[in-house]
Amino acid sequence: MLLHIVEECTNTQKPGYCEKCLAPQRQAMCVMRDIKMCGCPKQFVHGLVLPKARVTGIEDPKRTEAIWQFAWDIARQRLDTNEIALAVNPPSRRSQNQLHVHLVRLKPGINTDSFGNVTVRTQNLTNVWAVASESALKHQLKEYGLLVTSDQQGGYLVVLTQDSPEMLYTQAYCTP
Repeated sequence: MLLHIVEECTNTQKPGYCEKCLAPQRQAMCVMRDIKMCGCPKQFVHGLVLPKARVTGIEDPKRTEAIWQFAWDIARQRLDTNEIALAVNPPSRRSQNQLHVHLVRLKPGINTDSFGNVTVRTQNLTNVWAVASESALKHQLKEYGLLVTSDQQGGYLVVLTQDSPEMLYTQAYCTP
């Protein structure tokens, strides 16, 4: 479904747009509410940021660093900085074959100083993929997911995990 949105619904000027896009929009989409928000309380947040081109996932060399700052800026509209969690699932734990960043809230009580996975710090969001790739190589991780959150010491924490960071560290679902 996400790939369909990217290929058929982000360019409103594309010939046959209204016929091909299952949910035509007036403007190109790059942020959307996750289906997990349906029926949830107003304060629950679960959005998705998608690149406007075909990018399969975390392993795709066409992924853009700009997605992280864009996702962070969108998340700040709904969440406090210390609650923001941006998550990308590893290839074996994802349900879609199109890169998407989950914009969610950290689980209550998560201590960001003691993540049990590979954690690196960065001062900005323009090098998340590079920092993650370098760290994965150093720790011999062939497949990993990413969690990006604020660092209490300044900057950001980039957490690499072999499981779904969305499930491990965030409020991915609500109880309606």
